[in-house]
Amino acid sequence: MRTLYALLFCLLLTACGDKKEEDNKIFLPESNGNLNSISVVVDNDLWEGSVGENVRKIFAAPLNGLPVDEPMFKLRQIPPQVFDGFATRSRIILKIEKANLAPTTKIANNAFAKPQTVAVVGGKTNEEIISQLQENKAKIIDAFNKEEVKEKQRRINLDLLDVSAIQKKMGFSVNIPSAYRIAKAEDDFFWIRKNLSNSKTIEVMFYEVPLETITQGDSTVVDIIKMRDHITKTRIPGEDGIYMAVEDAYAPAMFETIIDNKPAYEVRGIWEMKGFTMAGPFITYAIEDKVNKRFLIADGYVYAPSLSKAEYVFELESMIKSIKIK
Repeated sequence: MRTLYALLFCLLLTACGDKKEEDNKIFLPESNGNLNSISVVVDNDLWEGSVGENVRKIFAAPLNGLPVDEPMFKLRQIPPQVFDGFATRSRIILKIEKANLAPTTKIANNAFAKPQTVAVVGGKTNEEIISQLQENKAKIIDAFNKEEVKEKQRRINLDLLDVSAIQKKMGFSVNIPSAYRIAKAEDDFFWIRKNLSNSKTIEVMFYEVPLETITQGDSTVVDIIKMRDHITKTRIPGEDGIYMAVEDAYAPAMFETIIDNKPAYEVRGIWEMKGFTMAGPFITYAIEDKVNKRFLIADGYVYAPSLSKAEYVFELESMIKSIKIK
């Protein structure tokens, strides 16, 4: 098994090699695993102690913007003694290595299978390993998330909805599963829905606003929420004055990201229906499109009481991140 670890570190250290090395990997087996599930390769003693506690605290932390706690990733521990064969084909792997090595964190693609992202965190002591986890958690989570978004997009692309009308009227393309339908189509606004069961739905809106609508700084998230509340009230109002708005009791979380090589804001929070008992999570992306002097807004939300919602929000995230502005 020590040979396997040495091989893994060699792969990590040469992950940025030339094209010939990449060509040698074309014979790797296909990876497997449920979406957003990490195989954590770690000794039982470490898993049950402070190292495992930190791994769970970082990678199974509750997702932002959900009405009840759901983990960012599901974790499956694998003792190193059985990390071989089929077990090495997981799409995302976190390997914890306690050995006489300098503290290190390495991330590589396609080490044992393809597509695959492997992160190896090592150190001589528990404290060094925990320090590496804390210092590099954002980098590792980002790498894992990108791998899972890519896999979800691959699955989405197997059967796509015809969105040529969106491309023609709003100047961008987006990959959406054929299970969705266009519920409302205007020159500057599209509302797309997928029915789940018993009135449960996943929905996404696309629209645009002038660049000056959203200012940069402390008021950015306030501007985005104000903009969203206006759109949901005026573009998809319900009967008898019922309308959707961001729930005041839950502070939305905002992050900066990149979509189609353009800066974007990501906002996650909870919506509620004013005048009616309905609520759920939403995820809004405001993509800065300077060429067209606008923010392109992609806004997804879920109504699925009694169901776990993380997978539906992740589906919306993956769809929206496929946007290409023409």
